Amino acid sequence: LENSSEPAGAIRAIDKHSVHQICSGQVVLTLATAVKELVENSIDAGATNIDVKLKECGAEQVEVSDNGKGVEEANFEGLTLKHHTSKLRDFSDLIHVETFGFRGEALSSLCALSVVTCHESSQVGTKLVFDHKGHLVQRSPHPRQQGTTVSLQQLFSTLPVRHKEFQRNIKKEYAKMIHVLQSYCIISTGVRITCSNQNGQGKRSTVLSTSGSQSMRDSIGAIFGPKQLQSLLPFQQVSPTENIIEEYGLQDADLPKQLYSITGFVSRGDHGVGRSATDRQFFFINNRPCDPLKVTKVVNEVYHMYNRHQYPFVALNIAVASECVDVNVTPDKRQIFLQEEKLLLAILKTSLISMYEAGVNKISLNYTPLPKNTTVFFKDSVKPSTCSPSMKSPSKPARELTKASPVGRSVLDGFRYGSVSCADTDSEKDSAVSSCDVGVTMTTPEEVIDSSSVKNETFKEASEKSDTVPEDTDLETEAFISNQDTTVSPEAKRARKENPRFPAEQKSSTFSNSFEESSSIVDAPVCLQRRTVPLQFSFQELAGRMRRLREQQKQRAGEELQYRRFRAKINPGDNQSAEEELKKEISKDMFKEMEIIGQFNLGFIITKLNSDIFMIDQHATDEKYNFEMLQQHTVLQGQKLIVPQKLHLTAVSENVLIENIEIFQKNGFEFLVDEDAQVMERVKLVSLPTSKNWTFGPADIEELIFMLSDSPGVMCRPSRVRQMFASRACRKSVMIGTALSVSEMKKLVVHMGQIEHPWNCPHGRPTMRHLANLDIISQD
Repeated sequence: LENSSEPAGAIRAIDKHSVHQICSGQVVLTLATAVKELVENSIDAGATNIDVKLKECGAEQVEVSDNGKGVEEANFEGLTLKHHTSKLRDFSDLIHVETFGFRGEALSSLCALSVVTCHESSQVGTKLVFDHKGHLVQRSPHPRQQGTTVSLQQLFSTLPVRHKEFQRNIKKEYAKMIHVLQSYCIISTGVRITCSNQNGQGKRSTVLSTSGSQSMRDSIGAIFGPKQLQSLLPFQQVSPTENIIEEYGLQDADLPKQLYSITGFVSRGDHGVGRSATDRQFFFINNRPCDPLKVTKVVNEVYHMYNRHQYPFVALNIAVASECVDVNVTPDKRQIFLQEEKLLLAILKTSLISMYEAGVNKISLNYTPLPKNTTVFFKDSVKPSTCSPSMKSPSKPARELTKASPVGRSVLDGFRYGSVSCADTDSEKDSAVSSCDVGVTMTTPEEVIDSSSVKNETFKEASEKSDTVPEDTDLETEAFISNQDTTVSPEAKRARKENPRFPAEQKSSTFSNSFEESSSIVDAPVCLQRRTVPLQFSFQELAGRMRRLREQQKQRAGEELQYRRFRAKINPGDNQSAEEELKKEISKDMFKEMEIIGQFNLGFIITKLNSDIFMIDQHATDEKYNFEMLQQHTVLQGQKLIVPQKLHLTAVSENVLIENIEIFQKNGFEFLVDEDAQVMERVKLVSLPTSKNWTFGPADIEELIFMLSDSPGVMCRPSRVRQMFASRACRKSVMIGTALSVSEMKKLVVHMGQIEHPWNCPHGRPTMRHLANLDIISQD
């Protein structure tokens, strides 16, 4: 009652329990974060053996056991209290922090947990139970070897909204947790890490396991198998080149030396050895897993210079002085600030380019100098000849056209009929453009002019000089465009004949003289033929049209505006927007309501829905329907192998395969599963799908596993199976050129409403486009 009298906007302190819940939700966001915090605590405690056990992929229980130092009795109370830690004393320790966890709030945020621990100085272990506030509520003796076991029940159960989302997306949460755990397996050399999961009352299955080797390479092989190791290159660090230093805007003289030391492995640049996604990229700074976005970008960009369609496997550890790095940036400590980050990027880029340039993906060519007497095809002194019609004899079609053309044809006619091939100088180009402009004003391609209305007017043009050259109209010669006197004055809008015709006998000598004495080339008197075309025009008719147009605009302004649902044009550049419009405006039920107008050009179905007219590609739409039916219902037949083949899949991949075994069987793959065998040997391939000329193998299995990791239980096909179905669907579909009855066209249109993605055929060609809206088209 006392609180009710306070103003609604009064400022007061939040109670400690609410503060604890708010802050906890900001630290532990996901299953991956919870497991990460517990594993980090185990590594910080000096453990050499860490065992992660999950129930229902972590939705029911998460348990992490280790053989570390354990927790001293004096620290039991502060184990889960906020801002309690054994790793820092004051703020200055943050600069040189080397342990993974240091804020003391992670265990507190997990709240509903129990701990069994035995310190190295204790004889008997102790079981500790904590409430949601992090207070110790129960303490009892419990037998245990040295180390600590932390058990979490019903993660996020105190946060209803997050708990519901967590349960709904548990498969994705589980996959992210495995990826984070893999990063600690790679970098924590000398530590044996295992992870297992139990669904329901079934058998516990191992997800991943390392041997505790001192080598990063061995840890990678234990997690991802020997096949992954075969494609890796050890990272070789080199100093940045001058070009790359300049690219990043660095000053060579001011760069610190030996600031960064980078070790690890990356994929070779050969096509086929990379990955289809960035699912195996791990970056560490001072052995701490992190997500350096700029570093990731540089590595992938350089790799794409050599293998543009894949992504590399990456495991790189960047060692840097602790005073040059800030790890206290985000609650999950995955984002890290670095001094001289551009220098790191420059080192990475130079080193990767150096590695890939020296790799096996380059073909070395042995250069052998040519003997002096060897024929050389290209010489420096040879230049391409200029393209002038006067320098070569004309081709036969050009001769015939020239011969058949009337005397005195203009340069424009030469362009029109192909007798002039090109111009060599700027002045000639200007002349040609001017001539073309004249042609455009004289004739209009869209108009058909009655020949009776055309008058031929003959003009004579006198030479500006007294020299004249005889003209022979019967000889087969080409027009020659001079590079002199080609300026067309604004007053004389007519094509000028620049070159007279020469007798064949005088051709070579005259041409040679024309090059030696270019000043002697003159304008010869020629006959020009001008066409005059009378055009009908009436100002009264124009005024009447304008009046009617204004009246229509007023009338439409008073009416309700029509909503244009389809704006995309029918061209390749608008394919995406056209498809989005169709998805938005056309539902599956509408295909049944479409009225068949007819067939166009024996390839397209014209349909009408209300006032909209659509055009449908009969082959593309039938192909897509057949393709989706094959995708959904085809069970591929398998071919038994003589000897079962070991796949050496990772533990995670084995589990994905076992959980989705029915989808693999529909794709024609059969496996022999031995759950008692060791990790990476539990699954053997016993049967492969076959179909005429198509063969499949382990690469298709890995692709399926990758797709099912993102969408568990969803029916999917490997890309090569989809290619095979697309080829089959194409062959069995209605072809262009086939005449269809109305019922056959209606059947194809109705089928479009029965498939998931009716807008494109399997090869990407559009199936349907909007043509017009009858309400918008003007009635005039």
